[in-house]
Amino acid sequence: MINRFNIRARLMTGGAIGVVAMMAFAGAASAQSTPAQTDPDATQVDEIVVTGIRASIANSVAAKARNTSIVEVISAEDIGKLPDVSIAESLGRLPGLSTQRLDGRSQALSIRGLGPDFTTALLNGREQVTTGDNRGVEFDQYPSELLSGVTVYKTPDAGLIGQGLAGTVDMQTIRPLAYGRRTIAANARYEMNDIGALNSGTTDHGNRYSISYIDQFLDGTLGVALGYAHMESPYQSERFNSWGYANLNATTLVEGGLKPYVMSSELKRDGYMGTLEWKPNDRFSSTIDAFYSKFENSQVLRGIEFPLAWGGSAGDCTVNVQSAICRPGPALRAGYTVTDGLVTAGTFDNVKGVIRNDFNGRNSEITSIGWNTKFQATDDWGFALDLNYSKVDRTDTILESYSGTGRNIAGQLDTLGFTLDDDGVTHLTSNINYADPNLIRLTSPQGWGGDIIPGGQDGYLNTPTITDEIKAVRLTARRELHQSPFSSIDFGFNYTERQKDFVNDQYFLGVPGGASAVVPSQFLLAPTELGYLGIPAVLSYDAIGLVNSGFYNLVRNPNADVLSGNWQVTEKVSTTYIKANIDHNLFGLPLTGNVGVQAVYTDQSSNGFSASGTGASTVSLPVTGGAEYLEILPSSNFILETGENMFVRFAVARTLARPRMDDMRASRNFGFDVSKNIAGAQPDLNSPWSGGGGNPELKPYIADVVDLSIEKYFANRRGYVSLAGFYKNLETFVYTKNQVFDFTGYPTGGVTPLINQGVVSAPANGQGGYIQGFEFALSIPAEMIHPMLEGFGAQFSYSETSSEIQPDPTQAPTAVPGLSEKVANLTVYYERDGFQARISDRYRSDYLGEVAGFGNGRTLRSVAAENVVDAQIGYTFQSGPLENLGILAQVNNLTDEPFKTFQNGDERQTIDFQRYGRTFLFGVSYKY
Repeated sequence: MINRFNIRARLMTGGAIGVVAMMAFAGAASAQSTPAQTDPDATQVDEIVVTGIRASIANSVAAKARNTSIVEVISAEDIGKLPDVSIAESLGRLPGLSTQRLDGRSQALSIRGLGPDFTTALLNGREQVTTGDNRGVEFDQYPSELLSGVTVYKTPDAGLIGQGLAGTVDMQTIRPLAYGRRTIAANARYEMNDIGALNSGTTDHGNRYSISYIDQFLDGTLGVALGYAHMESPYQSERFNSWGYANLNATTLVEGGLKPYVMSSELKRDGYMGTLEWKPNDRFSSTIDAFYSKFENSQVLRGIEFPLAWGGSAGDCTVNVQSAICRPGPALRAGYTVTDGLVTAGTFDNVKGVIRNDFNGRNSEITSIGWNTKFQATDDWGFALDLNYSKVDRTDTILESYSGTGRNIAGQLDTLGFTLDDDGVTHLTSNINYADPNLIRLTSPQGWGGDIIPGGQDGYLNTPTITDEIKAVRLTARRELHQSPFSSIDFGFNYTERQKDFVNDQYFLGVPGGASAVVPSQFLLAPTELGYLGIPAVLSYDAIGLVNSGFYNLVRNPNADVLSGNWQVTEKVSTTYIKANIDHNLFGLPLTGNVGVQAVYTDQSSNGFSASGTGASTVSLPVTGGAEYLEILPSSNFILETGENMFVRFAVARTLARPRMDDMRASRNFGFDVSKNIAGAQPDLNSPWSGGGGNPELKPYIADVVDLSIEKYFANRRGYVSLAGFYKNLETFVYTKNQVFDFTGYPTGGVTPLINQGVVSAPANGQGGYIQGFEFALSIPAEMIHPMLEGFGAQFSYSETSSEIQPDPTQAPTAVPGLSEKVANLTVYYERDGFQARISDRYRSDYLGEVAGFGNGRTLRSVAAENVVDAQIGYTFQSGPLENLGILAQVNNLTDEPFKTFQNGDERQTIDFQRYGRTFLFGVSYKY
């Protein structure tokens, strides 16, 4: 079993020698700029030569101190010198931020307890499309090697376009003129996973490499930056999954069914970045940015599914109508063990297993282009124009392939012994050799999908496609002021048009002839071991190869829930703002910051289908809907310097987060019950109409927020200590509500409806509540304590967050997805004379996470607390023929921390338990 460490704070690792160390040198210039500002003096910083971990931390601290908002900053050294799969791991180390792992990789980001739905991601100040089903950016799409910095805005200002309710993450690429010299940098890394390749035909070895080029021409007025990053990263997991827990009796729960399997995956990503910057004089500049990422993720999952308590009972029969043969359902033997209301050991008879050979694939491409031109017309007036475009195309392949001892009721049954360990993982004993190709055939062991495929489906194929496109234009101006409390006033207008389409294609798989079939020899693979759960091995074959070869008959799923899964959402958002920048003395103390207001007008619409029925009886009609609204969002940021390098920050703002795009869909399912079509029926009581789906008239989440931060900087702003508190009063919160809907014009099969109104279950704007918390952060270079400690340092942060959200006053408060009450991060490092070492830990307490559920749909689950520990050591040659050559060794997930979800507040009732193993990386880098 896995040795789990449940202490709250462990030492972990941070990064490694970067792919593009030279990007780190210019990182501060980009990371310190506020995307909303148009004044060149506000974003220009002196060139800082970053030589390692300590300098990058100093740059980040200095950028945090200078910003007029409450922010967290990562300089390029923090990203470029870390061999993270994405920037998410680095973001997860910042105060008040946490990440959720997906397949062992950090992906979803929570800021101050609010998940991805409440956070906006920008690239060079421009809102980005997303590869996910909604707005939350999946950060593994962005190679860390191609970014020069990241700024996380916890408080907005009026000039920050596309701001999120929780926060705004702005990723930045390098500016070649600020860098100021020619550089070529290259990097290569090898990686491996100690859990091994768990599936036949997969690998546990990978590689990463990148190359970057920066140069200046025409006497330093024309700059070019080019970068390419490639990654082939394998990852593995041993996964236990439970269907849930059934009521054995009034006081006892028992396993309803389970699905253990092993996963082997390979993520391939090619990223390209290019910047062309022209600044012929101090009054004019023009910059073109381009970013492209091609992302391929392939997952092979093999295991076995056992219907248990929810697979029927011994007294019931699954009957084959043609042969009148009866197969009894699973039966729990007497003599089982019950511990605190949960059956923890026992034996099930009459078990019919379903061997699973599954495949999940994702192909996506992101294209992002921006063109920014600035012109300083006079000493007092400056103007800027920004044009940008981004698009994502994504195709998923979610394949299930079934095999077993016989079709539906036929075939051998198993006797399954089971015990639950301390992690809630079920360990099994079996009497059947599930790896025997003479016994296990391609078939439908449980008869699932028999209404479409006679005898049951032999698998299922889900191939959704998503396109997401943003077009935007921004005009800004700045007027310098004299002899005023305000140093300048910014004006701006931004127009964004976004369209997201979801196409839902799903198919049943059928073996030709409807009989059980032997796996063709050319697709048969070595058996897959499931020894960690007690099943020695299961039959393995190339399932995606079988589908691509045409072996299966593909029958499109005609049912209403699939048809209504198609949708399109369009948003047209016009944002006008004015912001006054403060430069004043208040009772002899310097006061800076800004006050301003945004007027955000939104025109949203959606197209889709309403559908009802199954199979040939399915009926549908196209539907549309939408809404228009105007929100006024005032904001203010005040920074009072109460002493040398001592700041008190106070911010008040009104913010919004637009709803999830699938919640805004017009599509819905509906039903019409002829037996209830009677005179006098009431819409909310006994109407024949019912349904559920999206709500294209949905309005955004709205919150009024207050932030207070006290910050003390020391050691020439290379370290700091801060204490911050925040309070978010949510005026409205989206939840699922039963509401009356008018079904006029909907098909009824020729029956004249006596009432056209009924109740549908759909997202609605309910009442809100609050989220509040505090954050403590400390970054300290140890030479402050004693000169003998030069090179040592530490960073520590701790935050606590609480909430009470009650959209429906008649119901109990709801948990906020992504909110961990406690989050802590600790990094201890040493760097001197070319040698560096770092160990880091990220901790977060239990939270409600978004995971993939049945049919790959969105499901919210309780996620167990976790500590993720990383460690690194490296050396960069300082002189001689090997000067600027760096070597590194790193291990991620040092303590092999699992990912676990559970239900009913009982961690014994495990739904998903995933063990990923440790990932080791070895690499070299060189800069010329």
